[in-house]
Amino acid sequence: MSKAEIPALTPGMRVLVTGADGFIGSHLTEMLVARGCRVRALAQYNSFNSWGWLDHSPVRDQIEVVSGDIRDPNFCRHAVREMAVVFHLAALIAIPYSYAAPDSYIDTNVRGTLNICQAARDEGVLRIIHTSTSEVYGTARYVPIDEAHPLQPQSPYSASKIGADAIAQSFHNSFGLPLTIARPFNTYGPRQSARAVIPTIISQIAAGKPQIALGDVSPTRDFNFVEDTCRGFIALAESAAAVGEVVNIGSNFEISIGDTLHLIRELMGSDIEVVQDDQRLRPAQSEVFRLWCDNRKIEALTGFKPSVDIREGLRRTIDWFTDPVNLRQYKTDVYNV
Repeated sequence: MSKAEIPALTPGMRVLVTGADGFIGSHLTEMLVARGCRVRALAQYNSFNSWGWLDHSPVRDQIEVVSGDIRDPNFCRHAVREMAVVFHLAALIAIPYSYAAPDSYIDTNVRGTLNICQAARDEGVLRIIHTSTSEVYGTARYVPIDEAHPLQPQSPYSASKIGADAIAQSFHNSFGLPLTIARPFNTYGPRQSARAVIPTIISQIAAGKPQIALGDVSPTRDFNFVEDTCRGFIALAESAAAVGEVVNIGSNFEISIGDTLHLIRELMGSDIEVVQDDQRLRPAQSEVFRLWCDNRKIEALTGFKPSVDIREGLRRTIDWFTDPVNLRQYKTDVYNV
């Protein structure tokens, strides 16, 4: 397929989202439904028949949900069949858990990506967006970080994503699979796991804790509201120029964890005390101390620019987490690995 044949995500387009039961995947699924796409949403199989965030999604009855596991190549072929576009988000992403279970990350992130790419090739998928992560860059050697920055595997998780990205790129280079590697920086917003720092801060304040337990607050991040990340995915899927490319999705705005904490406290009217929890610290050589996205490439290829600044994004995230119905879904007394 030539770059000129890249399909637009028009009403009726058949689209698969892997990892649709998760934080970003559920938001992306809803955005695609709003565009009129016919969405097949892959949720990880479990004995509870839970579809994750899709269980309570307003589009639950407008999508086809399939439960399975990307580690199984036969299932992947079934999931991809008759799909025009695939957004591949399914992955193990918790960095602390990758220290304890690195084999699982290789099986899911590397082999799972291989299975999706092979299935997409076999089934003639017109477009695939493979999800990377800014963690593959490690601590910035220069800023802002563009797509040419060296890759540094500072955790088993980041190593597995470097491997997954390489598998994905190889399928474009070897077989002409019409694929783009989307590399989002730190996404936040409603439904994010309490493994991440912003939900950790907000949920502990909202639950009335006397102190906030955090790890190191000195690292910097480039935070992106989930709506912008999803818009970035869609922009890349519709861009012929992005085929075969690795493309950052970020805000080009750097802020420390500590300053993010102060901003959240301000927005929530809180003066809560912060204490360091040693179990939340990464090993010394594993911590990524600085991430700051150079987002010029995605703008040049697609015209995409983020539209939600961090203050507005945090307000919307706080509003969601402080709803008692939503807050009850979080275990604020437990460190979520």
